[in-house]
Amino acid sequence: MSHRPFVPYPAKVLRTPAAEVDVVTDEIRAIWVEMIEAMDSMPGVGLAAPQLGIPLQLAVVDASDKRGQSVRMANPKVLHASQELRAHEEASPNVPGASATIKRPRAVTVEFMNEQGEVETKDFVGLWATSVQHQIDHLNGKMYFDHLSRTKRDMLIKKARKLGS
Repeated sequence: MSHRPFVPYPAKVLRTPAAEVDVVTDEIRAIWVEMIEAMDSMPGVGLAAPQLGIPLQLAVVDASDKRGQSVRMANPKVLHASQELRAHEEASPNVPGASATIKRPRAVTVEFMNEQGEVETKDFVGLWATSVQHQIDHLNGKMYFDHLSRTKRDMLIKKARKLGS
């Protein structure tokens, strides 16, 4: 199976908050499978549905050492974030060739609807927490570089455009 192509920045779907998922159906589960395939092809540790042009609040995260540990989330929301921050080099297949160090809370507690359609609360730490927050940003129409100063953000976008042309 192949996945949909990554939507290039600045596509509108990347800047528009995604629609909530009312119920987890077989169609939603199939989208998660496609998203995991796309995430594994990068290779990356997370993916949000808008990155493939799907305007739904769906995300997958797998920061495990050996893969196959993907957490599938619908409508994820951060309930609690640690005061302690963690810096990590972040990137996106929607902006190829660009990356930036972003500081985010080191640990988060997230509520989401799981594969069975049940509301679940889960704690994420380290790279898992960074990736979950990165995906939630995507679902809210934000990109990782929105956390940078305007000057750094403009430089990053200019570099990405130069690489893409």
